[in-house]
Amino acid sequence: MAMRKMTFTLPEELAVRFVRKVPARQRSRYLAEALAQRLAERDRQLIRACEIANRDPEVRAIENEFESLPGDIAEPWAGSPARPPTRRRLVGPSRSNRRLRN
Repeated sequence: MAMRKMTFTLPEELAVRFVRKVPARQRSRYLAEALAQRLAERDRQLIRACEIANRDPEVRAIENEFESLPGDIAEPWAGSPARPPTRRRLVGPSRSNRRLRN
């Protein structure tokens, strides 16, 4: 599994407890497991919320309204002429231009 090094800021009291209770060589694994558990719990909560919402008759009615719309609705920007990208010049030339000249 690929690993990524990250930096976090913790409240002082929590950081002290963490350093005291988790040995130095186990801290990354401890945090990875805690994060995985917490993220899995958030996923379970989201799934439960979706299941509850899907049982709601009002939500079902809204879904039915959207399903009845034709699939080929033209987007307002489709077919409009493309504008060339422009750069705003509010103060003067960009700094990158200055660096290139020097």
